[in-house]
Amino acid sequence: MLEQPAPFWVDKSLGEMTPDEWESLCDGCAKCCLEKLEDPDSGEISFTDVGCGLLDVDACRCTDYSRRARLMPDCQRLTITNVGLFKWMPKTCAYRLLSEGKDLPDWHPLITGDMDSVHRAGVSVQGRAVPARKAGDLEDHIVDWPE
Repeated sequence: MLEQPAPFWVDKSLGEMTPDEWESLCDGCAKCCLEKLEDPDSGEISFTDVGCGLLDVDACRCTDYSRRARLMPDCQRLTITNVGLFKWMPKTCAYRLLSEGKDLPDWHPLITGDMDSVHRAGVSVQGRAVPARKAGDLEDHIVDWPE
């Protein structure tokens, strides 16, 4: 029997991945798209259940992904050089996991072949996030579930 080649995320480092491979690591949980509040004194991050202004909270997708950085100046574009700097990235995030030498969870769409597996596993913000236009004061939306 022929041995199957290892999946690209096992075989390659993050820096060796093609742009398409890099993008496919996103599981679609949308946790990184939730608004966060940072305490100016302690630097502590508080998570909210409020999606950014471009997040479709039902689909867990950006409504204008290609122009997100221009339209939302606070949107942080994840790259190989900054992936380790964002300590607020969810512990389940494939970029974070792989940068820490860990494997993808069994519910990840690259493992299951199904983009909805992240939602069925209860890992996404689907059904738990509020659109920015309906949120009001962010301090009223602080939650502890993104992690």
